[in-house]
Amino acid sequence: MTNRLFVPLLVVLLGSLSSAGEYNRVLSIGDQAPVWKELTGVDGKKSSLTDLKSKSVLVVVFTCNTCPYSVDAEDRMIALQKAYQDRNVSLVAINVNKVEADLLPAMKQRAEEKKFPFSYLHDPTQQIAKQYGAVYTPEFYVLNQQRRIVYMGSLDDSPDGRNVAMRYVELAIEATLAGQKPQISETIPIGCRVRYERERRSRKSK
Repeated sequence: MTNRLFVPLLVVLLGSLSSAGEYNRVLSIGDQAPVWKELTGVDGKKSSLTDLKSKSVLVVVFTCNTCPYSVDAEDRMIALQKAYQDRNVSLVAINVNKVEADLLPAMKQRAEEKKFPFSYLHDPTQQIAKQYGAVYTPEFYVLNQQRRIVYMGSLDDSPDGRNVAMRYVELAIEATLAGQKPQISETIPIGCRVRYERERRSRKSK
């Protein structure tokens, strides 16, 4: 009887483990992208995923002002958006850190200094980053028109951008626009840890 119960239980456990990606503990390739609603951008406007429903491809990146890896990626993110702005592709940057240098006033200043051609949003609840399973900044997700995830991981194979040989996000965009699946759909994200707030556990009264 014990063995009969063990086998189905093992199948369930293995199934739950395989539901996440190779490097992402929450999502896997092909999953429907989590939806954000009413996040405030550096332009002072509220933004939701549904506002971008006409876009053929979306690139969502969790980033911030204070991580050197994110700062190093900014120029490449700007170039990426400019290269694809006429091909119905949009990049959306989301910051969930809550230290002062990563709050909206500092984000606005950074966006103005760099002249970001993409949306830069803040989520003080940090929930959207958790729903995407984002652990590092910067961490990239490419979504097709059905808003399913076709790629997640690093922007390219050079964290500082000095010796780029493989442009993972760009390759994923090109494949998706051509109606194909990216040959490389997941890579290890490299960057600074997202500064998630620690959840305090309340003591249960006996």
